[in-house]
Amino acid sequence: MFNIFKKILGKTSDAIKEVAPVKKKKVSKSEFEDILLEADVNYTLVEKLLEGLPENINRIQAFNSLISVFQYKVDWKESNNKPFVEMIIGVNGAGKTTTISKLAYLYKEEGKKVILGAGDTFRAAAIEQLSLWATKLNIPIVSTKQGHDPSAVVYDTIESAKAKGYDNVIIDTAGRLHTESNLSEELKKMIRVADKAVSGAPHRKMLVLDGTQGSSSINQAKAFDDIIGIDGIIITKLDGTAKGGSVLSIADELQMPIFYIGTGEQPVDLASFKANEYINTILDEIFI
Repeated sequence: MFNIFKKILGKTSDAIKEVAPVKKKKVSKSEFEDILLEADVNYTLVEKLLEGLPENINRIQAFNSLISVFQYKVDWKESNNKPFVEMIIGVNGAGKTTTISKLAYLYKEEGKKVILGAGDTFRAAAIEQLSLWATKLNIPIVSTKQGHDPSAVVYDTIESAKAKGYDNVIIDTAGRLHTESNLSEELKKMIRVADKAVSGAPHRKMLVLDGTQGSSSINQAKAFDDIIGIDGIIITKLDGTAKGGSVLSIADELQMPIFYIGTGEQPVDLASFKANEYINTILDEIFI
């Protein structure tokens, strides 16, 4: 079976080859440190990962060290609710709208009825872009004009889903910076309104993170989590960067489930995140 992580981590693999051009049965501790830093793993985490490892490290030891980052308890927030309401959050430029189209495509391929809510009413371009994806995928969308109340979009989308028996509701949100207090209040209101429309909604609040942003994306995540509580993460743009090791830093810092990794620009380009495959793909470039 084709390993999708080989495609996603292509540039990261190239960066590793520059540091360690020859694969070995064992690498020294200092070599392993250089490799992890080159792949953009946070320095503090690198130090932690090296603790307890011998001076010469084999693949099994390296794997056990890296997989330990993902050994935290997570709540995947799966639900039998119908409609299952998801709110997609993230700053502009992270790939939020494209990610929504990918999720919608994925659910549709699973035989589910999906409806979108264009809750980013701050930007006319966001409404237009999401509407174009909805048309392309033949999925209904509830939208309004720029500047209108996004909470009304939330309510109308969920009510429409209930009336027409839809399985999944995916709601876009404004992608302004998490530091803006008016956005914070707007998001809180959208969540309150969703809960009025369907008790317990949104059932999952997903944060889209740009994998090329390193520690700044971690700070964004912490801020959004403080405001509304994030249930899971989708990481985008890893295929376009050599910073594939940032996934380890994100997992270590946030201790949240990573649901998906974006693998390109098309609706089909979304892969479920599997920690074992991710780590093995990195180690394939280091060890014989």
